[in-house]
Amino acid sequence: MRILITGITGYVGGALVPHLHADGHELRGLARNPASARLDADVPLVQGDVTSGAGLDEALDGIDVAYYLIHSMETASNGAFESREEEGARRFARAAERAGVKRIVYLGGILPSARPVSPHMASRLKVEELLLEAVPESVAFRASIVIGARSRSFRFLVRLVERVPVIPLPPWGRFQTQPIDGRDMLEFLIRAADVRATPGGSYDVAGPDVVSYGEMIERIGDLLLLDRPSIRLPVAMNAVASQVAAAIAGEDHGLVGPLMGSLGSDILPRDMTAPDRFGVRLHRFDRAVERALREWEELEPGSVAAR
Repeated sequence: MRILITGITGYVGGALVPHLHADGHELRGLARNPASARLDADVPLVQGDVTSGAGLDEALDGIDVAYYLIHSMETASNGAFESREEEGARRFARAAERAGVKRIVYLGGILPSARPVSPHMASRLKVEELLLEAVPESVAFRASIVIGARSRSFRFLVRLVERVPVIPLPPWGRFQTQPIDGRDMLEFLIRAADVRATPGGSYDVAGPDVVSYGEMIERIGDLLLLDRPSIRLPVAMNAVASQVAAAIAGEDHGLVGPLMGSLGSDILPRDMTAPDRFGVRLHRFDRAVERALREWEELEPGSVAAR
């Protein structure tokens, strides 16, 4: 199978490379800056940009399956990021359709069922709709927080637990979600490359454990062997809190702001048929965190609190 990976310089795209390469697929990458790619296999890269459309026809030429792993996490109150994301997805979808691509595989987020979606999640949904409309056999996975050594949302939570002696929990701390092990997320993505064996459509993908955000933070602390009591706050104050949290964790507010802005209700899957349909066995939350922390320490010795 001839496969294109966009976002190949990121966490998910880079992690897919060795698995797809080992399965015998012929890979190609699309990157705005190919020189920044650090890959575990020799993959030809095309320089391009989905927003401008540069390089898309060259990158998609002869491709059977294309992974669309591009997200804008820039904070923008004027809708600029939404329009960029929509324009990029529309250009990519049209180019994929012209090239005769059989399937696009997209990774988005689980949508809340009890409240209007945030601007960033609404943008993800629009991207999904554009891609599936252009190439009907495409697959869109909607995931909650991914637990992995290179997952920025997971690393953000770990850094908060490490660096804040008492954890302030706004009202969203009681809302529930189902984090997914990064290994399981990769397995879903890998299996989606087989157009004949796996069905197209949109799928919620989540781990087997339902936890509140407060419980998730508490259990990360336990697994780090850190005693981190929490205090309940009466109001969220997300605009201010996200700035403070980003500074404490050493993370870009462009990630933290949208992440915290989406925490207004439970983020739970509407159904759990994806594991059966794609043949993926799910790991439990504690095992996922233990694995991610161990791998993080292996990748960056001394960077995680002693356990």
